[in-house]
Amino acid sequence: MPSNLLLTGRPGIGKTTVIRKVAERLGAQAGGFYTEEVREGRRRVGFQVVTLDNRRAWLAHVRMRSRYRVGRYGVDLDGFERLIIPTLQQALVHKRVILLDEIGPMELLSTTFVQLVSELLDNERPFIATIMAKQHPWADAVKAREDVELWEVTLANRDGLPDQVLHWLQRLGGTGLTLNARTPQTSRSR
Repeated sequence: MPSNLLLTGRPGIGKTTVIRKVAERLGAQAGGFYTEEVREGRRRVGFQVVTLDNRRAWLAHVRMRSRYRVGRYGVDLDGFERLIIPTLQQALVHKRVILLDEIGPMELLSTTFVQLVSELLDNERPFIATIMAKQHPWADAVKAREDVELWEVTLANRDGLPDQVLHWLQRLGGTGLTLNARTPQTSRSR
């Protein structure tokens, strides 16, 4: 059975919410990060990355000056790498499960991130990540790996996916994982 689970689906469908709910249930056993939208009123103006131990850094903002751009967003690649690379390296050594949201066009600007994700995929530790649905040569190759299970997040299945992901972990042999009680959570993510 593959030890890598990738969740894909259109933007705004609930991939981040699934990762956050799984992270809540796993508590300190999981390491990694999720991406959070930043809004001014009703308008999305950027994204922050948030580690599972609640440290934050800007990933992108509409008013950010950067030589790296994705759509209307300037991307803070240095800030992203300063926070996320050590977070994932530590998780690889000290955590039972690695959660990552997201493998997307902004994150893929970092060659260091791409190399580290390849390492995480090759490791036997359970790795659960969200990945963009849009075509991208590297992301498409990752989705096609034999050691990857790919699930699509839809309106119909997203509410039940956190439990399905935890069941997938237990089938991997993670029966020693301790799960925290469920708590309701709401947040807008991509």
